[in-house]
Amino acid sequence: QVQLVESGGGLVQAGGSLRLSCADSGRTLRRYVTGWFRQAPGKEREFVAAISWSGYSTYYVDSLKDRFTISRDNAKNTVYLQMNSLKPEDTAVYYCAADLRPGRTPEEYDYWGQGTQVTVSS
Repeated sequence: QVQLVESGGGLVQAGGSLRLSCADSGRTLRRYVTGWFRQAPGKEREFVAAISWSGYSTYYVDSLKDRFTISRDNAKNTVYLQMNSLKPEDTAVYYCAADLRPGRTPEEYDYWGQGTQVTVSS
């Protein structure tokens, strides 16, 4: 059973950086594609990035690929999202999700964490 827990969110000034972590207490995350999504108030949940189980393949939304980097450490059952040059419009709750195959929509993922708030001040 995949049990995802996000951490690393917080308040940061525009131009700053944060690294989000997604850990799996069930110790099975290494077998799954893992994605990051975000949801701002009043908006739909949107795809940010995903990474294959091996880490060999990564997928990004075009608008964020120059500032955000997804990676994983399977020995630690953890997936990371490094976010640089943050902007106020990056403010959202960030969720990690896992499934057996990669996807870019929330419907394609079966397992979800509870989310972590990222707030970028101007």
